[in-house]
Amino acid sequence: MQRTEKVLQLRGLQGRSVRVVREHYLRPDVPCGSALCRAACPRDGKLLSDDLTHYVVPDWKVVQDYLEILEFPELRGIVFMQTACQAMHQRGRRQYNKLRNLVKDARHDCIMFFNEFQLLCYLPRERGESMEKWQTRSIYNASVWYYNHFSGQMPIVMVTDDEDSIQQLGSETEGVFVISFKNYLDYFWPDLTAAHELFDSILHTQRERENESQENNGKEYAEHIPMETLEAGIKSGRYIQGVLNVNKHRAQVEAFVRLQGLGNKEKDLKNDVLIYGTKARNRAIHGDVVAVQLLPQSEWKGRTAALCENETEDRTSGEAGSELIMPTGKVVGIIQKNWRDYVVTFPSKEENQSHGKNTQKVLVTPWDYRIPKIRISTQQAEALQDFRVIVRIDSWESTSLYPNGHFVRVLGHIGDLEGEIQTILVENSVSVNPFSEAQMCEMPVVSPEKPWKVTPEEELKRVDLRDTHLVFSIDPKGCEDVDDALSIRTLPNGNLELGVHIADVTHFVAANSYTDIEARARATTYYLADRRYDMLPAVLSANLCSLLGNVDRYAVSVIWELDKTSYEIKDVWYHRTIIRSSYKLFYEAAQALLDGDVTVADEIPELRGMDENTRKQKLDELIWAIGKLTDVAWHVRAKRDSCGALELEGVEVRVQLDDKKNIDDLIPRQPLEVHETIAECMILANHWVAKKIWESFPHQALLRQHPPPRQEFFSELRECCSAKGFFIDTRSNKALADSLERAVDPSDPLVNKVLRSMAIQAMSNALYFSTGSYPEEEFSHYGLALDKYTHFTSPIRRYADIIVHRLLLAASSKRDKSRTKENLFGNKELEELCRHMNNRNRAAQHVQKLSTELFQCMYFKDKSPDRDEQCTADGIIYSIRTNGVLVFVPRYGIKGAAYLKNKEGLVLSCQADGSCQWKPGCLQRFPSRITSTPTIGNSVTLNLFDHVTVNISVQSSRCHADMIQVQISCKAYKTSEMDLSQSSHVSRTDLVREVTKTVEEAQLAHDKAQTRVIEEEYEEYRQTQGVSLYDLLEEIKDLALLDVSADSGA
Repeated sequence: MQRTEKVLQLRGLQGRSVRVVREHYLRPDVPCGSALCRAACPRDGKLLSDDLTHYVVPDWKVVQDYLEILEFPELRGIVFMQTACQAMHQRGRRQYNKLRNLVKDARHDCIMFFNEFQLLCYLPRERGESMEKWQTRSIYNASVWYYNHFSGQMPIVMVTDDEDSIQQLGSETEGVFVISFKNYLDYFWPDLTAAHELFDSILHTQRERENESQENNGKEYAEHIPMETLEAGIKSGRYIQGVLNVNKHRAQVEAFVRLQGLGNKEKDLKNDVLIYGTKARNRAIHGDVVAVQLLPQSEWKGRTAALCENETEDRTSGEAGSELIMPTGKVVGIIQKNWRDYVVTFPSKEENQSHGKNTQKVLVTPWDYRIPKIRISTQQAEALQDFRVIVRIDSWESTSLYPNGHFVRVLGHIGDLEGEIQTILVENSVSVNPFSEAQMCEMPVVSPEKPWKVTPEEELKRVDLRDTHLVFSIDPKGCEDVDDALSIRTLPNGNLELGVHIADVTHFVAANSYTDIEARARATTYYLADRRYDMLPAVLSANLCSLLGNVDRYAVSVIWELDKTSYEIKDVWYHRTIIRSSYKLFYEAAQALLDGDVTVADEIPELRGMDENTRKQKLDELIWAIGKLTDVAWHVRAKRDSCGALELEGVEVRVQLDDKKNIDDLIPRQPLEVHETIAECMILANHWVAKKIWESFPHQALLRQHPPPRQEFFSELRECCSAKGFFIDTRSNKALADSLERAVDPSDPLVNKVLRSMAIQAMSNALYFSTGSYPEEEFSHYGLALDKYTHFTSPIRRYADIIVHRLLLAASSKRDKSRTKENLFGNKELEELCRHMNNRNRAAQHVQKLSTELFQCMYFKDKSPDRDEQCTADGIIYSIRTNGVLVFVPRYGIKGAAYLKNKEGLVLSCQADGSCQWKPGCLQRFPSRITSTPTIGNSVTLNLFDHVTVNISVQSSRCHADMIQVQISCKAYKTSEMDLSQSSHVSRTDLVREVTKTVEEAQLAHDKAQTRVIEEEYEEYRQTQGVSLYDLLEEIKDLALLDVSADSGA
């Protein structure tokens, strides 16, 4: 090994640039990564195929400009040199991560070669040599080494767009060819049409950008401040660093910068910073990390209180209906660009004709309202006008109103279900490629002829619960990926034993295997309204790791001994086990058994075919177990409630499809008591596992924190409660939980549901983190009121749970800890992985929400309020705005804006026949009500929490997602059967709460009776038999203030 030194310019996560001199070690045995190797190189990981005609080595500039072409699976045998990858890293983290994922992906025949650590490949940079020339020279030198390393068995084609290099190096070494990327595609891939079209699109965009920068001298935007100046300004507090978030409802006007970094402490800012208008945004795009300079306070503005629909900047600040003034600033520099693939729509034929003579330049409209229009150069605009297509942004010069980009590929027809689903996935950067052959080769072979069995070796290692425990699962109907099962039994000493049994995924997914790397990249299973995209191959997720009924399965079990009366935990064990689930129940069946309805037993497959006595005995055992589990769960919940656990209301809507995937109905999920039972058991397991792994690995345990919400986020909730006469205390989770418990309208159960739903909106997101990166006082989970929490119970669908399983097994192993820690992540690596998983979890939530909204629109699209009763529903007003109200429709789980003033300035007017019309008039907004007063006709006043009848329709869009429209009908509100069924459902928890409330009321009545006796005795024995002297003087004072002018005839 040879030691040398290397000077690096590094940029940290905060955007700061640092010059670092590092020791650099060179080795002769760096793995080449090819199956052709005969030199005994280490053969770990991916290997390039040996059945190719050549290997291709792209120059650093080719990797930067044409990465999406290199992603084509047809292009095989690609060697990405370390030098090119580091150049990519300097361009941006997102593109670099895309390259890293490409190299890791077993579906692509490519590798990364660490040429800068190979003794014969490394070339020091010469004095005066530009970075670009040194990078090209290093990559060529590594290409020559590669050719010689294989003894000339495989020709090497280096592709570069540097004409000087092609001339100088093209014929320097026999067997190493240096050609342009265009010639490479022409000579080797003449029939790969998609690659040629994409190449032409990128090249055309580059040329247009060069021409534009030469022609345009006028500046549309201010130049960005150099990075070195930004870093100094952030450190001194002059500039503020944060992430730009554009308001999708007013994308042309409102954006906010979520604060981060050092500068904010100096400014002592608690709110986000408003960026008003696209000029102040200065070419930053939603998601970019930016540096902001605050404007003078006299120029600060407030965000609008009006319902908006993507307004333009033509409106003045006075018309915007601004309320609270907030810190306002302008973007002075972009620290990190977070550009991604964008789904866009080409202009229609009519719009395209209006562009005039230069039809090759087209402004396309992104599907995401928050992204500005993108200028691309293409001759296919007319052919693509009915499609959703993907484009990428290349640059945004200060001389251009719009960013420049290029066309990548077509997704599907506008309005087509598959095309719209693909749009949702791409917009959230979700990759759903099939699992590769390499990953599937790691899976156990299972067939009817060769079923999977428990091995004798595993029987010796594990605790066998198959014959000793009644294990069962409770899941949604039709669930295939059953992660968890439960057991409960009475021990010989009279105490109870509670068990939570979780699928042992880590037995089948070895650390750093192809399957593990793919699961890590996906991070989660993505659930859409009509489908799911699994994190693991189906042979695991729906078979070997799924805890199905009456089959043997490997599990990781947490087992507690509970006191027989108080249910307090006496002891806990963590084991690898073998289980056999006796029943795979669905929620409705379990709830029926809990309620005493045994007729549902006919729907439980495991009870069929038994004689009557056996069936009754088994059924009694099952009913006892479910009932006892519910009792234990209620005790666990009560304990968390006493610490401030929040019970928040969210509305889940299930899309009911027929056999042909047509939408039958939208059904809101009915809350059942067994939902709470299962949830509490899972929370208990997650909590105890969190404590265990933190005790064993205090600096590298994966936990989940839920920070307290920012108090300003509760302002709308407080206003709503105040309008209803409720007081909401938000100083702690306990105070909030107690306040919400009291905020009940006996005549309208929906009020409390809406308030709890609004409390959810105020919450911050729960996040994964590494314990080595945070102090212990920040570990807590605000919503669950637990000091430590993690995710352990769903390893089939969450990669975080797989990490936690490995931590738990290492923590509870009796073997040497140093050996079991080999496959665990260190703090720094785990923290980076947590950021990735948090990002993917947010994407999964967005995908699920957007797909539900897509199906809601499809359900109502062909319906009309005039002829279809499904389009008329009951809603409740939960927010008042300057030009309308926000309405919640519980029947369909819809929240929408109902305008009382339209774009023409007309206001809503109710007619005698119950119909609504738009007429001239005015609106008056008050804190808890809004009044529409037409010049002719009766006024309409709507109050917070009023029930209204609404008509539901769909607003279609070529360029964006369709949207649900809600319009208020003047017909009287009628309570629906769904409302009655929801309000009549009382769970056992509610029943206990009612009993407690009754006891409190009885105590209060007793106290009042005692007070009344004292008052009666006081009335009888007090000195003054009339009113007191103080009361008499107060009455005289009031009389003196009365206005008697009306009586005097003035």
